[in-house]
Amino acid sequence: MNLRFPAADERPVRDVPVLFLVLPVTALAAQVFWFSLQPEPAAQARELPPAPSADVLRVLSLDDPLTASRVAMLWLQSFDNQPGVSIPFIRLDYDRVISWLDVCVRLDGKSQYPLLAASRLYTYPPDETRIRKMLDFVYKKFFEDPGRRWIWMAHAVYVAKHRLKDLDMALQYARAIRLNTNARAVPDWIRDMEIYVLEDMGEVEAAKILIGGLLAAGNISDPNEIRFLSDRLHALENNQ
Repeated sequence: MNLRFPAADERPVRDVPVLFLVLPVTALAAQVFWFSLQPEPAAQARELPPAPSADVLRVLSLDDPLTASRVAMLWLQSFDNQPGVSIPFIRLDYDRVISWLDVCVRLDGKSQYPLLAASRLYTYPPDETRIRKMLDFVYKKFFEDPGRRWIWMAHAVYVAKHRLKDLDMALQYARAIRLNTNARAVPDWIRDMEIYVLEDMGEVEAAKILIGGLLAAGNISDPNEIRFLSDRLHALENNQ
């Protein structure tokens, strides 16, 4: 027994009304055109968040403070380059930047990188207020480990003297190096920076007294340093 079903009522495409063929194409073209008129989404810069505590970062790093310090430092360094936008340092909240640098130092006291970034990288923007904040941070951290951190204090002397033109600040920093470092651990010319600053300030008499005191104290054993200071003292006396 053969069963036959009625054939579907098929119609050729040419019999479909033109309107039904044109509408989908028109709708698609309109959609493409509308999207082409829309502005590209603008990248939004995120604000630097406050630094977490050292204890929190210790927990997150499974009690590996050295790794936590390095990761936090890398994250801070890359924060100014966000997807689609680059943030100038001068737009960063420097109080928060300092809080991140501080927690990195707390986690890894032997790491030099946070203070390098503070004294050199973040003092780059030509903004006196921000520069002073960074130098003050370096100055405070210097006293926690002068034997390791004198190099960044010396750079702070340079920035204060040549960038800020603040000789009083430069003298304060240079004096801190001389009074808080061991002559055997720090190059002589670094410990003599105080003398140069005093001369720049016109405090020749104070420079002479300082040199005389250094020679009389007997703490300098290097013949070259003794000769240098003696020659410097002689030159100052002859130029008066």
